[in-house]
Amino acid sequence: MGLELGRDEMVIVGTSFGSLRWFNEDLPPGSVVLVEEPELIRRRDVERIVNTRLPMVSRVVPAEYQTGLDVDALLAREPGLATARLVMPCHEFAVGASAQLAERLGLPGAGVAAADVFTDKHRMRLLADEVGLANPAYELVDDPAQATEFARRHGGRCVLKPTRQSGSLGVQLIADPAEIAAAWAASAAPRTPADAIDGRPTEVLVEELLVGSEHSVELLVVEGEVVFGNVTDKRIIGGRRPVESGHTVPSTLPKAAHQALREAAGRLARAAGFRTGMLHSEWILANGVPTLVECAARMPGDMITAMISVAYECGFIDWYLRVLCGERPEVSARPTGAAAVEFLTAPPGRVTAVEGVRDALRVPGVLDVQLDVAVGDTVHEVVSSAQRSGRVMAWGADPAGAESAARKAADQIRITVA
Repeated sequence: MGLELGRDEMVIVGTSFGSLRWFNEDLPPGSVVLVEEPELIRRRDVERIVNTRLPMVSRVVPAEYQTGLDVDALLAREPGLATARLVMPCHEFAVGASAQLAERLGLPGAGVAAADVFTDKHRMRLLADEVGLANPAYELVDDPAQATEFARRHGGRCVLKPTRQSGSLGVQLIADPAEIAAAWAASAAPRTPADAIDGRPTEVLVEELLVGSEHSVELLVVEGEVVFGNVTDKRIIGGRRPVESGHTVPSTLPKAAHQALREAAGRLARAAGFRTGMLHSEWILANGVPTLVECAARMPGDMITAMISVAYECGFIDWYLRVLCGERPEVSARPTGAAAVEFLTAPPGRVTAVEGVRDALRVPGVLDVQLDVAVGDTVHEVVSSAQRSGRVMAWGADPAGAESAARKAADQIRITVA
């Protein structure tokens, strides 16, 4: 990165170790203050990992932020935070607190009102309705009986999802209304993810199950103006859980569909009053119409930022940090190549062998192979992105070439379970 930061000039709210390791390669030692929930500092051993592996972090500041941040109390305890040049959320559950802190410090950010919208899937639906963006039919429901009645009114199929989660956790595709009662708890009370505190409240949405190709749109926004937009193709694992199995950048859609998706994402951003930062929205092209799935006011996961950097020959994260510093970076309008990621999934069981990694690395175009399981680990059912077993990322001259290389490399890797 070309961005120069002094000591404690960047505040990151929330701990995603994968993202932090990535930033650690480029940011100066001591440039970051990490704000984290006391419960998570203890549960995830954050202090030790930061002190031994992440020299960019000068210190870890405990603060309860996931159910409402007291900004004044935080700044009274930590007056040094007032010298920060930028504030960034590291995951979904830090979006609201990051917006509050940035606004209080007079720094660029999403804005508190927009952050509130983009961390509540029901409020997102209501906003999309207000501005005429396409939504599936939906209803906020209190119990399985309401969800069952909704499904029967909409062809017997539906989607159940918690209003305040990420990574597809708790999202279920229901093919038969009779399944809803047994499936209800997985959406109404999903397990606590690693980056969230226990007891975070959520409600349940039931939605019409749409058919169409799935895509995401990544926007960089400066003071309400979209300065960069990308469309990503999305592939999902079959079955009840719609967890991503792969992504390709840029999308293979025709130019008109690209434009329609970017325009819909821009309308959503403006309607929410989103000020400055990155937006990652997900859409289904239902009968050719961009129909909203959800939107996050933060960096996307699943290596999408890395794929954009490869496909556009840019430093996408550098652009993002500069935007959060109040700059307006020169951005590439068009991709010069393509990138794809294919995720590895193993059946549930105890891992007895992992083979083929060297073969995968030899596939032309492969940039990176990461395994998240090893012999002796227990693999669980894939109910969210956290349960996948690894990934392969590849480059190509065009999207088809990148996707082919990523899939060929993923096919070389064999994870055997007992």
